[in-house]
Amino acid sequence: MNKILELKNLSYSYDKTKVLENINLDILDNDFLAIIGPNGGGKSTLLKLILGLLKIKDGKITNHLKKDLLGYVPQNTNLNTDFPITALEVVLMGHKVSKKQFFGYSKEDISCAIDSLKKVSMDEFANSKIGDLSGGQRQRVFIARALCSNPKVMLLDEPTASIDVKGQKDIYELLKELNKSIAVVVVSHDISVLLNYAKNVAHVNKNLVYHHLKNIEENINTEDVHMCEVELLSALGKKQVCCNHTHE
Repeated sequence: MNKILELKNLSYSYDKTKVLENINLDILDNDFLAIIGPNGGGKSTLLKLILGLLKIKDGKITNHLKKDLLGYVPQNTNLNTDFPITALEVVLMGHKVSKKQFFGYSKEDISCAIDSLKKVSMDEFANSKIGDLSGGQRQRVFIARALCSNPKVMLLDEPTASIDVKGQKDIYELLKELNKSIAVVVVSHDISVLLNYAKNVAHVNKNLVYHHLKNIEENINTEDVHMCEVELLSALGKKQVCCNHTHE
């Protein structure tokens, strides 16, 4: 397992309000990392720093990949579902600028976009208007758009927000399949991702507490009164939580 991203002593403030303090985290090439924590705890800020959407002020992020190998699915896609655009056209928007700037999309661009739709089982909807798709189907299209850049790590901010229970499970099953070839980092309030899919968990509330779930499952002492929230969920959830959605 190789490190693809290293965060060292990372801190960040908005004006005089510190939202992240002394964050240290390694992301591995086969990781399925869940970033959890309370609202306002700094989860989305951490993701934006990794992506370079915010300028680092204190600390360092070492990217062992080229920046264009990071795929990103934002929480809000800012896409008007009434706009007459097809699923295929949405995915093509994720392509690097090449001939399309002046001459439209090349055959190679279109082939790559269709292949990305196939990976998320949405190729039969390539010519469907994005507004005609369900929330879960649209999210698959947005994941395909991120896949179009052939990333080595996929970062997603609340990927199952406003999606029904079945759609949530389908999205996580898709991410589990993608994780066979790329790293996945998910910011989520959905504890089911921790219990059923994640390999590692970063609990972020200004500071970061890291958990390797396999070690917890192997070594946890359920009589330990100092057990934290993540350890408790891991100890109890594997027995009690199936594929149904659970609330934090």
